[in-house]
Amino acid sequence: MDKPKMAVLGIGATGTVLAAALLSKYPETIIIGRRPEFGKILNEKGIRISGAINYNTPVNTFLTQISELNQYRPTLIFIATKTFHLKSILEELKEVVQPDTKIISTQNGLGTEDFIADTYGPDAVFRMSLNFGVSVKGPGEVEAAFFNKPNHIGSLTEQNQELGSQIARLLTGCELDTEYVDDIKLFVWKKMIMKCTMASICAVTNKTIKDALDYPPTREIADACFKEALAVAKSVGYDLGQDYLKQALGYLEKVGAHKDSMCYDIEKKTPTEIDFLGGKIVEYGRAKNIPTPFYRTMTNLVKAIESNYLTKQ
Repeated sequence: MDKPKMAVLGIGATGTVLAAALLSKYPETIIIGRRPEFGKILNEKGIRISGAINYNTPVNTFLTQISELNQYRPTLIFIATKTFHLKSILEELKEVVQPDTKIISTQNGLGTEDFIADTYGPDAVFRMSLNFGVSVKGPGEVEAAFFNKPNHIGSLTEQNQELGSQIARLLTGCELDTEYVDDIKLFVWKKMIMKCTMASICAVTNKTIKDALDYPPTREIADACFKEALAVAKSVGYDLGQDYLKQALGYLEKVGAHKDSMCYDIEKKTPTEIDFLGGKIVEYGRAKNIPTPFYRTMTNLVKAIESNYLTKQ
């Protein structure tokens, strides 16, 4: 891979970490965010990542419109926005994407890579599963609670395996350890079952992950949702095994003393990512005739809460 031209779409917690990592070795990396005032702060102060991950990098190019990427012709575009922006982003990218452009979804949720492939074809798409937990402290300032190395990246076509390995090495060289894997969807399922299960429970109850697991009524819901999700995963070809649930709960116990990001979406009265989280479990379950009554209920409750403020905007 020749020296890549890279862009990061989204300057939330995940996008900020990705941008900092890339900028540490590739200062020409472009950042795209919607708020000009953020760009001014980043251009003046740079990005600061502290905690389990550490960077302090200047920012040279901040854009507020995807269409402005036309003059830079990036070859690698990392999408790190909330998934509810994905449809509009893909439409805007039609003016930017060239035959050699690769799009890397780093977002939460199930099926984001397939959604992108529906527009640009599977050869244009990579998917990452990020294994760090981060929170925004201010514009360009992020604290990392943990990084369970490595991250994983995978392609949707065999011909992209070598390029995927090169991207993994590039990120590792930026001290964001990443490994190429042949079946990225397996790793996405392993992570997203936890996210899909806990996000809606935390959002509806306003509990931390730890509190939701420790409180018997919400723990009962979580256990039922885990069983449904594992059945759906198995039906689409991903049998995660008998030890998965024990491992997942052990993982959540380490990182669970904080609220899921969906709690903050509701608190800020913004759209949630429910359609690519619990909503996808329900969608896949229906397609395979796997009942998901607990997931369907939690998904619908989140949508009902959203409707209280989204319909008024």
